[in-house]
Amino acid sequence: QKQLVESGGGLVQPGGSLRLSCAASLISFSVCTMAWYRQVPGKQRELVARITNGGTTNYGDSVKGRFTISRYNAKNTVYLQMNNLKPEDTAVYYCNAVFVEYNYWGQGTQVTVSS
Repeated sequence: QKQLVESGGGLVQPGGSLRLSCAASLISFSVCTMAWYRQVPGKQRELVARITNGGTTNYGDSVKGRFTISRYNAKNTVYLQMNNLKPEDTAVYYCNAVFVEYNYWGQGTQVTVSS
C-alpha cells in the first residue's frame, strides 16, 4: 500500500522552478530503476526522466537541459528538479519503480505551469 508517494506539485509561472519528490517504502529501493512519467488528459503517458540503480540518467527530449533526476538511496527518495518550466510541462507527474517483476506507480502529483 502506497509504496510510492509523490509530492511537490503545484502551480508555477512559466520560467519558474519546482522540485518533485517521490518517497518509496520499498525495501529494495536502492536496486530499483526509478523514473518520472507525466500524462495529460487524452494523451499517452510519456517518460520524463529515468535513473538506474547505478546512477545513469536519461531524459525525454522535451525536458533535456531543464530537468534533473536524482536519488537519495539513504532516504529512499527520488527527486525531479524542474527548471525553466513551460506551459507544455503541465501534467500529472507519476513516480515509477521497476525491479525484476515489480513495477510500482505513485498516485501522481499535478504540475500546472501558467501565467
